[in-house]
Amino acid sequence: MPKKSFSVLFNDKIKVFNKIVDVDPDKSISIRSFLISAISNNISKISNALNSDDVKSCIRCLQILGVKIKKKNESDYLVFGKGLGSLYSKKNQVLDCGNSGTLARLLIGILSTTPNISVKITGDKSLKKRNMSRLLKPMNEFGARFFPSNKNFLPLKLISSEMPVGINYNPGNSAQIKSAIILAGINSFGTTNIIEKQKTRDHTENILISNSNSLKIEKENNILKVFGKNNLNSIDIKVPSDPSSAAFFAAICILNKGSKLKIKKVCLNNRRIGFYKLLKAHGAKIKMQNIKKENNELVGDIVINGSKLKPIISGSDYYLSATDEYPILFVMAALTKGTSKFKGISELSNKESNRILEMKNILKKVGVRSVSSKNSLTIFGKNTFKKKNSLIKIDSKNDHRIAMSTAILAMSTGTRLLIKNFETVNTSSPSFLKIIKLLGGKFEIKKKL
Repeated sequence: MPKKSFSVLFNDKIKVFNKIVDVDPDKSISIRSFLISAISNNISKISNALNSDDVKSCIRCLQILGVKIKKKNESDYLVFGKGLGSLYSKKNQVLDCGNSGTLARLLIGILSTTPNISVKITGDKSLKKRNMSRLLKPMNEFGARFFPSNKNFLPLKLISSEMPVGINYNPGNSAQIKSAIILAGINSFGTTNIIEKQKTRDHTENILISNSNSLKIEKENNILKVFGKNNLNSIDIKVPSDPSSAAFFAAICILNKGSKLKIKKVCLNNRRIGFYKLLKAHGAKIKMQNIKKENNELVGDIVINGSKLKPIISGSDYYLSATDEYPILFVMAALTKGTSKFKGISELSNKESNRILEMKNILKKVGVRSVSSKNSLTIFGKNTFKKKNSLIKIDSKNDHRIAMSTAILAMSTGTRLLIKNFETVNTSSPSFLKIIKLLGGKFEIKKKL
């Protein structure tokens, strides 16, 4: 059933606020929890799962593959695991991953080494534009085949390997490809060695780490060893709040002098908090409090105060731990007087949209100049904006991060902005507008007739 499309109009600058909020649960951990539960033994418990479109797509795909999932309430689930190699489908069954690149890549990883699988993997308009070549190569090495041949974009037909054998592979800077290889290797014969020279998010490893017969991390050699064909234990996990979703509320607080904000129980995994580290290094008043470990993840509160930022200088060393937050970082740079420079960001062109070019075009519409290359963006920021009476219309390009960043831009400047296809935000942060309203932000929802 197609999603109902709507636009959101922002007219006014947000006023000073002092609030405590809970943001949406982490999307990466939610999706991984469902997928790993499905191939584990016995019944797994997932509490505080994200209730978003991407997670719903994950649940639907698993149900099509024969997994029983019982919803206890709005965010708590029981997953009746089928064990390794037990997912099944009708021949040429269609699995729709919606907008979720995480789901598409990790599910392909699982199915590539699951016996007797012949399915069509597809997604929405945005997902179909994302190049899958870096994923298909290792899956081919496991023995999976994809049709049409030489096609690197969804939809694709997947025929699983008849005799999957472990591989040696360097996934580069992609956590999703690393996770897909881990999940493919778990159901392959022998050992899969993953050479991780670049430290990407490790939620998959954190969920699986108790299965020492299946996964071993050799930190001194930067190698993940996956031992195939060993049954996985069920999991019992509570999903923390998403640091990427929290970043947008942190941003509007930092940009709003005099404001204060506390965001509770956020995942503070060191490989996910580059956004906060980068901003602290440039003058932002951010503190992490009440930190403790839950389900092998650090969880704590983030306390933010309105701050005077210096121009942001960011090299490639920040990219992997702040990947999803670059659009909002571009907004913050645009509203900070001086020249900000972001390097090592070429992978942003293969997200839900080309985030470099889309944000560059949006900033141009509000009068902020920027210069881009394939791997960098330089923004000539300013801290004063004259309110224009004319309405600026923005197409979200079905990219939730573009829509959310543009909303923060509008409320931080008072610029009149109409953001089309705002429903895309529901893929990752369905509570976004509710929290904006709690902070005092004003907007109008314009439903498409």
